[in-house]
Amino acid sequence: MARGHFRLGASFALIAAALAGCGSVTADAQSPRFTLSSPDLTGNTFGTKFILKGFGCEGGNVSPALVWSNLPAGTRSLALQVHDPDAPTGSGFWHWAVYDIPPSATGLAQCAGNSPSGLPAGAYGGNTDFLDTGATGANGNYGGPCPPQGDAPHHYVFTLYALTTPSTITDGMPAADALAALAKQKAKTATLTGTYQRAA
Repeated sequence: MARGHFRLGASFALIAAALAGCGSVTADAQSPRFTLSSPDLTGNTFGTKFILKGFGCEGGNVSPALVWSNLPAGTRSLALQVHDPDAPTGSGFWHWAVYDIPPSATGLAQCAGNSPSGLPAGAYGGNTDFLDTGATGANGNYGGPCPPQGDAPHHYVFTLYALTTPSTITDGMPAADALAALAKQKAKTATLTGTYQRAA
C-alpha cells in the first residue's frame, strides 16, 4: 500500500512539473518579440533605388527605411550593422553601421544613412568596407548592394543590437572589431535579411 501511495505521489509531482513547464512556455510565448523590418524591402529584396551607385552598379544608393519594436527592457542605446556574408572576401562585406542610436528611436527613415544629418541626434555612422573608396559620398554613410555579376543572390543581414550597458565602440573602429565589442556586451538582437542578385 505504501508503494502505491508513493507511485500516486510521484504521478502528481510529474503532473505538477508538467503544468509548471506549460505555464513557463505560455509566458515566454506571450512576451513581445524584439523585431526589425523594412517597408522598403518588398519581399525582403532590394529595389534599384537601394542598390549602390558605383563599382559598375547603377542604383540610387538610398538607405532603406527601418522600423523596430519591442525594445528589451533596460536598453540604453542601439547599434546597427549590415553585412553581406556571401561577398567573396573570406570575411564578407560590411555595408552600413550606425552606433549610439538613442532608445527613444523607433526606426530610421529612408535616406537616413546618406548623410550624418539624417541620423537621430547622438547617433553616428561607423566605418564599413567602403572606407576611403568615395563610393558612399563620405565614410560612415550607407553603401548599397553591388555583388559580382552572375553570383547567386547575396544575403544582406541587418542586425540591430540593443545595449543595456554603455557602448564600448569607439569612433573609427572597423566594423569587424565593433562586432566583437558588441558580442562581448551580450546585446540582444533583432535581424532582417534582404537579398539581391546582380544580372550577369
